[in-house]
Amino acid sequence: MRPRVLILCTANSARSQMAEGLLRNIVGAGMEIYSAGSKPSVVHPLALAALRERGIDISQQTSKHLSQFLTQPFDYVITVCDSAAETCPLFPGPAVRIHWSFPDPAAVQGDEQAQLASFRTTRDAIEQRLKDWVSTL
Repeated sequence: MRPRVLILCTANSARSQMAEGLLRNIVGAGMEIYSAGSKPSVVHPLALAALRERGIDISQQTSKHLSQFLTQPFDYVITVCDSAAETCPLFPGPAVRIHWSFPDPAAVQGDEQAQLASFRTTRDAIEQRLKDWVSTL
């Protein structure tokens, strides 16, 4: 049985969406991977662009509310923002909770190039953390 992973961030628009796409790219079909948020919105266009630069297409991913996953068992629940870590409910089963705090790239002010640079920095940090984590499993 493949491990089930849920990645949470408040808006489920940038960090958790990028993490979902990156982890899928790293492990292939080795895990079931989902993302959600406590206040979902839409997938940020610069998250799409930052992953597209790596050849990863997340355009079919959607922003989802974490309530649709509350009754499902997960092996790992990963929060990628401090707000989600504070408000994350308990999930049934033996889910290991992991918290990684990444800055919100969508909060960066400036022109589109400055904003995209922030998304790239966050993407790279998330990717490295995921690779490190997967190597320990």
